[in-house]
Amino acid sequence: MNDTKKNKKTDPAAEKAAEDVKAETAKAAEAEDAEAEEAAAEPAEEAAGEPAAGGKEDGSDDLAKELQESQDRYLRLMAEYDNFRKRSAKEKEGIYADATAAAYSGLLPVLDNFERAFESPDASPDDFRKGVEMTQKQLLEVFEKAGVEIFGKPGDPFDPNLHNAVMHVDDDQYGDNEIVEVFQKGYKLGDRILRHAMVKVAN
Repeated sequence: MNDTKKNKKTDPAAEKAAEDVKAETAKAAEAEDAEAEEAAAEPAEEAAGEPAAGGKEDGSDDLAKELQESQDRYLRLMAEYDNFRKRSAKEKEGIYADATAAAYSGLLPVLDNFERAFESPDASPDDFRKGVEMTQKQLLEVFEKAGVEIFGKPGDPFDPNLHNAVMHVDDDQYGDNEIVEVFQKGYKLGDRILRHAMVKVAN
């Protein structure tokens, strides 16, 4: 019985070795757990430090959309301006054509009176003169309706912007730069000179 109890006793050296193995195994397991946690933390840190790929794409899409809208507005503006320019040019041509037609239409009755005069060879000189005076009056009425003004009279002061002096005379009975005689009357439409008056100027 004493021998059996002696065999069941544990060797102290063996127990110490087993404990050392357990300690080393525990340290190795802890080291592996720490490495795993560190490896898992690195992707999370990288993800937190970089913007999301989807965010970049969203910003680029917004910028491209704004650029496209700006280009569309520019093209619409250019098209509207081109249409306005063409419309203005067409309206301008129409105004000129209407004004020209109105001017010539007013001259047609004058032409009719000249033709009637030529068709009456037996008219007396007085009747012919009266017909010419009536035609002249009619023509002046056409000019007046069109806004044409006549200028250039003896006694008017000479104005180089309105008159063309073709002759000069020294005469004390006239003032300086006074128009003495008018060879051709002048005509103007508003501020535009149609023809300068041809005159003789004194002193």
